[in-house]
Amino acid sequence: MDVQIHPSWKQVLKQEFTKPYFLQLVTFIKTERAQGKTIFPPGSLIFNAFNSTPFKEVKVVILGQDPYHGAGQAQGLSFSVPRGIPPPPSLGNIFKELRSDLGIEMPPGYGDLTHWAEQGVFLLNAILTVRAGEPASHAKYGWAEFTDKVIETISAETTNTVFMLWGKFAQEKQGLIDENKHLVLKAAHPSPLAANNGFFGCKHFSKANQYLSKNKRMPINWKIQDPLS
Repeated sequence: MDVQIHPSWKQVLKQEFTKPYFLQLVTFIKTERAQGKTIFPPGSLIFNAFNSTPFKEVKVVILGQDPYHGAGQAQGLSFSVPRGIPPPPSLGNIFKELRSDLGIEMPPGYGDLTHWAEQGVFLLNAILTVRAGEPASHAKYGWAEFTDKVIETISAETTNTVFMLWGKFAQEKQGLIDENKHLVLKAAHPSPLAANNGFFGCKHFSKANQYLSKNKRMPINWKIQDPLS
């Protein structure tokens, strides 16, 4: 599948990659493709979050559910879309909260969060693939077992990491995190259906940076510059 993943993640997750459930998952995805089904994101981007943020550089985890299922949207980073793709509503609301919290304006029509990932914001979807036009279509084939292990590994082997859990689905992962070592921030999901119920005003971006600074870790520069502007 032309998978690209940083060597640091290959090392800490090497036992997972050989377990029966993961091998079955790989076979399932290859079978879907062989049957002519379109799977997002493309193979080279399935582990984009792991390739963009080396394990020891993880400072903030933002947990999404599964990839966007529209053509051209999914790029293997939770909530992010490639340059040239308009920000979906949830991402637009994330940018609204960022503006309210820190006064940061994002470039109009720009939704690529790679700049965050390169600073240590691990943009993890709990499910890493999806069938085109069918949300949650790969939710029951092993990805959740894998990403639960990823969260547990970050919790066990790093310190002073910020976990942003937005919405009920993400908050169900709270039990995987050692809150004696890390900061867990919870809020409603940023989708238009829920953002007014506790996402807007959560100030997670400033809270994350305050925590990182307090623990002598470099805060995140949440401002994104359009590299071609």
